[in-house]
Amino acid sequence: MGVFTVLGEPELAAVAKDFGLDEVTRFASIAAGTINSNFELETARGHYFVRVNEGKAEPDVAWEARTVEALAQRGVVTPAPLVAQDGRPYAPLPGHRKWISVFPWRPGHHLSPVDVTPEYAGRLGEALAQLHVAGLELPTSWWRGSIYDHAHLLTRFERFARSDDPALAHATAILREELAEGTRTLALRAAATRGLIHGDLFRDNVLWQGDELTAILDFEQASAGSLVYDLAVCINDWCWIDRPAIDLAAALVAGYQRVRPLTAGDRAALPIELRCAAARFTITRITDVYLARVRNPEKDFRAFLARCEAWRGQALGQVMATV
Repeated sequence: MGVFTVLGEPELAAVAKDFGLDEVTRFASIAAGTINSNFELETARGHYFVRVNEGKAEPDVAWEARTVEALAQRGVVTPAPLVAQDGRPYAPLPGHRKWISVFPWRPGHHLSPVDVTPEYAGRLGEALAQLHVAGLELPTSWWRGSIYDHAHLLTRFERFARSDDPALAHATAILREELAEGTRTLALRAAATRGLIHGDLFRDNVLWQGDELTAILDFEQASAGSLVYDLAVCINDWCWIDRPAIDLAAALVAGYQRVRPLTAGDRAALPIELRCAAARFTITRITDVYLARVRNPEKDFRAFLARCEAWRGQALGQVMATV
């Protein structure tokens, strides 16, 4: 994790000017991003979060900005991007082929795995369902495909499937079977409710103050997709403390259903989506972290491989018994 594009006071003063934020009074880099470069910015007008969108074309930045603004207007707890002087909800970064997004600062902290209680899980479930309900109100012409769909994951898997690395042998065997099951059940998965999904609603993309959820962040991986897949991603991250935490999963799903009850198709797809989500993050951590030799213990593929293995046992039935 780190800052990929370094911005100093002159650059951030230019950003503040582009967004009409007046004089910069304080700034600091935020070394917490795995994709983007992020900064905290205080000006005479207020407190802001500045993001350098690394490696993104303007249409991608524009899509995310429009989507987040629309969700915020519909009550989703997420800060809408500020509009620059030229009328766009983002601005070019001078001297770079990159785009800047600026958001109002939201106070709060992230929860660690042991901090998650059934109460927190229930509130997260409610917030996810509210996001999905709001997303269903948006036109389907706004939908875009996921960069992590099943076909893409199959392609990624083939990059290392024949590797002679002994550290990958067990993972490769498990993932081959999980992907085959995902392929076999494509029709069942397609019968679940589709809409706008966040795609990456891990604990580090949610802010809390006390018991209050203050912000859902980072819609870069948002896309059209199965709503119950989004729920499965959350269960895989929020409801795991060395093993599946069944009470947390039950609370998360119950909170979700207080806002949007699952359909029969959603229920049928949930167990396979739990497995597919675990396989996805195992694969991406192998390709983006392990094989890329990125030193990031928090992204060790073995953590999600353990989830793949857990869902092949009785834990899957235990979760589904609570739904």
